[in-house]
Amino acid sequence: MTTHTPAGRKPGRLFFANPGPTNIPDSVLRAMDRATVDFMGSDFLAVYDDAVAGLKRLLFTEGEVFLYTASGHGAWEATIQNLFSPGDHILMPDAGYFSRTWGALARGYGLTVEMPGTDWRRGPDAASITERLSADKSHTIKAVCIVHNETSTGVALNLPDIRAAIDAAGHPALLLVDTISSFGSFEFRMADWGIDAVVGGSQKGLMLPAGLAFTAVSAKALDAHRHATLARFYFDWTKMLARRHRSFVGTVPIAPFYGLLESVRLIEAEGIEQVWHRHHRLAEATRRAVSIWSGNQGVGFFCTDPKRRSDSVTAVKMPEGHDAEAVRAIAYDRFNVSLGGGLEPLGGQLFRIGHMGDLNEPMILGTLGVVEMSLRLAHVPHANGGVNAAIDYLSAT
Repeated sequence: MTTHTPAGRKPGRLFFANPGPTNIPDSVLRAMDRATVDFMGSDFLAVYDDAVAGLKRLLFTEGEVFLYTASGHGAWEATIQNLFSPGDHILMPDAGYFSRTWGALARGYGLTVEMPGTDWRRGPDAASITERLSADKSHTIKAVCIVHNETSTGVALNLPDIRAAIDAAGHPALLLVDTISSFGSFEFRMADWGIDAVVGGSQKGLMLPAGLAFTAVSAKALDAHRHATLARFYFDWTKMLARRHRSFVGTVPIAPFYGLLESVRLIEAEGIEQVWHRHHRLAEATRRAVSIWSGNQGVGFFCTDPKRRSDSVTAVKMPEGHDAEAVRAIAYDRFNVSLGGGLEPLGGQLFRIGHMGDLNEPMILGTLGVVEMSLRLAHVPHANGGVNAAIDYLSAT
C-alpha cells in the first residue's frame, strides 16, 4: 500500500502559498474571459477609465499612473528610464534580493548606484539615510530607492519613517518605492506619505495574473521626467501622455482591465482598511505558528525585528545543516502546497509562506498544517503545536 499520492494528478486544488503570483478569485477569472474588442471602442474605454480610477483610489493618489504590459521588473525599468539621465546618482540600500536586482538594473542604464550594505534580516535604518543625505551638500543624489516589502526576506519598512529621514536632511531627492509585494496587502498611502514614484504589479495584492505593471508618479517626479535624458521608447511617459489611454506605446491589453475592474470592486466591497486588517490577522496567525516551531532549536524567523515582519510573506529560516528545499519538495510533491524558496544567496536557507491576496482562515491553516507535517517528515528540528497556536489566535480575534 502506498502512503502518499503517486506521481501524476494530485487530487483537490493546489494550495498556492508562494509570495506571488498569488491566488486569483474566480470572479476575476470570469471577468477576464472576454473576446477581443477594440481598445479604442467606447465600451472598453469606459472599463479602462473606471479600472484606472479604482487603481488610483487604492494607491491614495490623484497623480498620473503609467501602465505597462510587463512584470514588476518592467516597471522598475520604465521608472529608471523616465526619471534619470546617464551618470545620475541614486541611493538604494541593499536590503535583499529585489533591492539588489533593482540596483543592478539601474547600473545597466549607466546610473551611479550607491548601495550601502544592511543586515538583510532587519533592513536599513532611517537614520542612516538622513546621515548620508545630510553629507550630500551638493545634492548629487537624485533619488532614494526603497523596497517597501522585501519579498525575499519578509522584512517590511515603515515608509513614513523613510520620508521623514529625507525631510530631516532637507534634501530634494525623489523617493521611489517598490510596492510589488505590499500594495493591496498592507497600508500604503502614496500622497500622504510623500512618495514620488510607486512601482507596482498585478500578480500579488491585486489578485490578477502577472503581466500588468505600473508606475504612479507625483508632480515632482513628472517634472524630473521632463529633464531626464536616458534613451527610451516603448516605456516613454511623454509618448504615453499623448495617447488616449495615457499609457501603452502600442497595443493596449484588453483582458487585464476587465480583471482589474473586478479586483478593485472586490477590494472596495470588503473595504481597503479591512483588507489590510485581514492580511495582518492571517500574517499574525502564521507568526504564532513559527514562534512555536522555533522551539527545540527549530526553524525561526528570518526577520529579527518583530516590528518589521511582513504582513504579506513570512520567511522561515532553517536550522543549521537542514535544507529548506527538502521541506518545499515534500509540501509540493506529497501535499500539493507550493511554498516560496530562498533566492540566490538565501537558497536552501529558508522557505517563504505567502499570505497575500485572496486568502482566508481555512487556506492559511491548511498551509500551516502542511508545513508542520513537512517539517516532521524532513526531520527538521521544531516544536509541535504551531497550527494549534494559529487556531487559538484566529478563534480569539
